Amino acid sequence: MSLFALGINHQTASVALREKVAFSPESLFDAYQQLLAQPHVLEAVIVSTCNRTEIYCSVENESCQSVIDWFCQFHQVTEKELIKSLYCYQEEQAVQHLFRVSCGLDSMVLGEPQILGQIKQAFASAGQAKSVNKLLNRWFQHAFTVAKRVRTETQIGANAISVAFVAVCLAKQIFSDLSQSRVLLIGAGETIELVGKYLVEHNVPNITIANRTLSRAMDLVEQFDAQAITLGEIPNNLSEADIIISSTASPLPIIGKGMVESALKKRRHQPMLFIDIAVPRDIEAQVSELRDAYLYSVDDLHGIIEENKQARQEVAIEAEKIIEGCIVNFCHWLESLKAVESIRSYRSNSEDLRDELLVRALNSLENGGEAEKVIKELAFKLTNKLIHHPSQALTQVSRTGDDNELQILRSALGLDEE
Repeated sequence: MSLFALGINHQTASVALREKVAFSPESLFDAYQQLLAQPHVLEAVIVSTCNRTEIYCSVENESCQSVIDWFCQFHQVTEKELIKSLYCYQEEQAVQHLFRVSCGLDSMVLGEPQILGQIKQAFASAGQAKSVNKLLNRWFQHAFTVAKRVRTETQIGANAISVAFVAVCLAKQIFSDLSQSRVLLIGAGETIELVGKYLVEHNVPNITIANRTLSRAMDLVEQFDAQAITLGEIPNNLSEADIIISSTASPLPIIGKGMVESALKKRRHQPMLFIDIAVPRDIEAQVSELRDAYLYSVDDLHGIIEENKQARQEVAIEAEKIIEGCIVNFCHWLESLKAVESIRSYRSNSEDLRDELLVRALNSLENGGEAEKVIKELAFKLTNKLIHHPSQALTQVSRTGDDNELQILRSALGLDEE
């Protein structure tokens, strides 16, 4: 049994490719059903965010090729198209990767805390799909514990920075006084909620929240003293916004070039800032071609994020040390599973030998055999069968001249105990 972590992220793949291989919430159940039906796949957890799509799995052999083949087939991409961006980690490296991702050390914004919640949600979804058993359950629970330790024992979360925060910082750079700006937030998920909190901290008085369902938007309206509209009302309200920040799970763009052109005409070409932090994109890329419309995607935020990383590098070193120790502990547990399996097999084989010889002995007694003779024969045969393989191993090691291995065998067989 082997552990694997494979996928793509913001460091290895463009937004366009990440869009192609993103799992929508509606597709997850079918994805798990198909994935678990692949040869040798035992367990799996799918993590799909705007910055990464990853599959964590346990397989019966030492190859994850069947998972890669399925991944390509499910998203209708060729392996050639994917392979340059794909990373695949096994065993200890896979364990390290999940721990680092959970702690925010592999995020676009170093140390951002949102990824842990996203991984917990992915794990919960996998549990609902019944794709998690003992091994991945222990692996992910260990990852959650590691992330908690890093947050508690280091300052990695101090002055928390996220994609949401960077989006607001970008808006502040372009519109120096946000208190005079009108903002349209599209979506009502965790990222938009964070954006709203940062906007309130910057004294933005005029916030509109557009969402598919008004009920969820109303929760945020109360928090931010905002107003709510549906996605269908965006065309009529777009011209009133100076800053548009969007993050939904929509498979298709919500704002198109034509819609923005109409809004700019109503505004008499006053500039508009669009920040699209959704994958797949909520705003058509062609919007950037319009004069007075400034569009930034997730990838465009990377430059700003790089500046913020410097402040967290020293703290990240402390976090890496904590992770190293936790990897050792988890890998010891993995090794212990192998020992448990070996012990189980050894005990099962010994019990099979015992039962076989016991049946023969009982049959001999039933057929009038002399009890003492039958018992002696049972003891003799059982002893011979039990020492057969250890004796062969001792002989083989003695022939190789490997004193260390010989000593290990002698110790395991209790030959050095006085």
